[in-house]
Amino acid sequence: MLFSPWSRLSLLAVLLAAAATTVALHEPQRLLAQGWRPPLTGADALALFALAYGVGTAALVPRPVLNLASGALFGAALGTAAAVAGTVLGAGLAFGLGRLLGQDALRPLLRGRWLAAGDRQLSRRGFRSMLLLRVLPGIPFVVSNYGASVSRMRWPAFLSATALGCVPNTAAYAVAGSRAADPTSPAFLAASAFIAVPGLAAAAVAWRRRARLRGSEVPAEAAEGAPGRTVTGPVRTNPRRSPAVSLPVPDRP
Repeated sequence: MLFSPWSRLSLLAVLLAAAATTVALHEPQRLLAQGWRPPLTGADALALFALAYGVGTAALVPRPVLNLASGALFGAALGTAAAVAGTVLGAGLAFGLGRLLGQDALRPLLRGRWLAAGDRQLSRRGFRSMLLLRVLPGIPFVVSNYGASVSRMRWPAFLSATALGCVPNTAAYAVAGSRAADPTSPAFLAASAFIAVPGLAAAAVAWRRRARLRGSEVPAEAAEGAPGRTVTGPVRTNPRRSPAVSLPVPDRP
């Protein structure tokens, strides 16, 4: 490599910052508001949209906006196909950039308990781990792409898990985009529910688990003062037996 690891990481940070600034200034949601139409038709239009989708997601354009646009432009079926192709392309671009410019600098920093465990999971069980990240709601697409690039996950596992795991959510957005003109239609309502319900369910499960973890914590003072505790100490008995025996001490009335 011509540059040091930290120089390449700095270049990646500059590229991402420039992309985020460009997205913020140009507001890609105008694709929906202004009814943008590609200059081509048929398969050429699908290929052009998939290419623009891939570059856009690598440049931090929100995927929901592009998914809705794919359905509005091409319908549910073709829009889903174009969006899935663009998703895989964009994930591959981000994964390649992260691996080329950030992996060497960031891998030595994976020393924490949770970071090391996540790295082992992604490196050893790449397809299963990435498939789970794609299916679960609430995990940012960009974060999972660049996070996976730091691990030793292989390209085939990353791309195949991305292609398979993104289909349900992408299809729901494409269906919603194709029926956006009729928000009371059963298809639009079903797609909207499919988008919203998994996220709400995941949030509820996370909240319940957090409450259970808090409730299971018992203060040390309460545990020490609990009745019916067990006392361990020396007990006089036959010298041939062990001088230390654990016996429960009942509460006195």
